[in-house]
Amino acid sequence: MKTLKVYTFFLLLLMIAACNNEKAGTEEQSEHHDENQSDIIELTQEQIEAVGIEIDTIEEKNLRAIIKASGILEVPPQNRADISVLMGGSVKQIFVLEGSYVKKGQVLLTIENLEFIKMQQEYLTVQSNFSYIEKEFQRQKELNERNAGTGKVFQQAEANYIAEKTKLQSLGKQLQQLNVNVNQLSSDNIISNLLVVAPISGVVAHIDVNLGTFVEPGKVIMDIVDNSQIHCDLQVYEKDLFKVKVGQKVNFMLTNQNNQQIQGEIYGVNQSFEGESKAVLAHAVVKNVKGLKLFPGMYVSASIDVGEQTTQAVPVDAVVKSEGKNYIFILSDEPAEQHKEEEGEAGNEAEMIHFKKVEVVTGITDLGYIEIRPLEELPQLTLVVSKGAFYILSKSQGATEHDH
Repeated sequence: MKTLKVYTFFLLLLMIAACNNEKAGTEEQSEHHDENQSDIIELTQEQIEAVGIEIDTIEEKNLRAIIKASGILEVPPQNRADISVLMGGSVKQIFVLEGSYVKKGQVLLTIENLEFIKMQQEYLTVQSNFSYIEKEFQRQKELNERNAGTGKVFQQAEANYIAEKTKLQSLGKQLQQLNVNVNQLSSDNIISNLLVVAPISGVVAHIDVNLGTFVEPGKVIMDIVDNSQIHCDLQVYEKDLFKVKVGQKVNFMLTNQNNQQIQGEIYGVNQSFEGESKAVLAHAVVKNVKGLKLFPGMYVSASIDVGEQTTQAVPVDAVVKSEGKNYIFILSDEPAEQHKEEEGEAGNEAEMIHFKKVEVVTGITDLGYIEIRPLEELPQLTLVVSKGAFYILSKSQGATEHDH
C-alpha cells in the first residue's frame, strides 16, 4: 500500500511539470506571435522611390458636410387628378388612351343619363317661368311705389320672384358643375350626354372603365398625372434632423438612369415622424431634369449639403482598409520588433525608414480629401503617407504571412 501511494505522488508531480512546460511553450508562442504582428513596417529609400510613395502632413480642411438620405419621387396633390363623375350613368364614348397627353378642359369621355336631360329641361322650364314672374314682380313694385296697388299682392309677387330666382340659380350651378354652359342652353340645344373633362393638363395614367360600364357617382374612373412639378420626398432620421434646413442643396442619384445626377433644393421639412421609422420627410424640388424621364414612385439616393466644417483630413489614397478597419501610415522613429536585436549587428539600420500603422475612423469625403479621427493621439505635424499606402499595407500583410 505504501509503495502505491509513493507511485501515485510521483505520477502527479510528472503531470504538473508537463502542464507547466506546455503553458510556458504557449506563452512563448504567443509572445512570438505578438512580435510578428508589429504595426511597424520598414522600407528602404530605394523601395519608397520605386513605388512612388509620398509623405505629407495631416491638414485642417474645410470639407462640405453631407447627409445621406433615400426617398422616392412624388408629385404635388395639385398635379395629380382622380377623375370621377357627379352623376352616374353608362359610358357612351371614350376619347383618350392610357399614356396619352391631355390638356385642361379636354373631353375625356361621355356618360348617358336620362336624369341629366330632365335636369336641362327643368332648367329651361324654370327659366321661362322666371321671366314671367320677374315681369310681374316689376309691375307690382311700380304700382306699390305709386300707391296704386295693394301691399299684399306686391309681397306675394316678391316672394314668388325670390323663390323662382333661387331655384333657377341652383339648377344653373348644378348644370355648370356637369360642364354645361347654361348661356348656350335652349330647347333646340339640349346636351344628350354628360361630358367628363380633364381638370388639369397631364398624362392619363389609368382608365378603369369600358364602353357601356355603369359609373357610380364618386367612383374614380381614370387619373391624370402632371410630372412637370415632380419633387422628392427624402427620409431624414432623428440624428440628422437638426442639420437639415430649407434652402439646402441636394444631389440626387438615379440608379435606373445610368447613375445620372440631378440637382435640387430643400423647400420644406415635415414636423412629425413617419410612423415608427423615426424618420421625417424632407421635400426637395427637382431642378435640372435634362430630359430625363422621371415618374412618381421612383427610388433615389441623395446627398444633402449641410455646409462646411473644419476637420483633420488626408488625401483619399492615404486611407486603406484591412479586416473591416481603416488605417493610415505615419512616419515613425520606432524600429520593427523583429529588427531590434539586429540593430548594431547589421550596421544598416540608418538606411531603413519606419512606418507605423494607425487605425482611424473616417468621415466626410470631399474634393479628394477624407476626414479622419485617429484612435490614438498623434503629435503635431505628424507626417503621413499620402500616396502609396496600399503598397505598405500589402508589404505588411505579406511580411506577416512569411513570418508565420
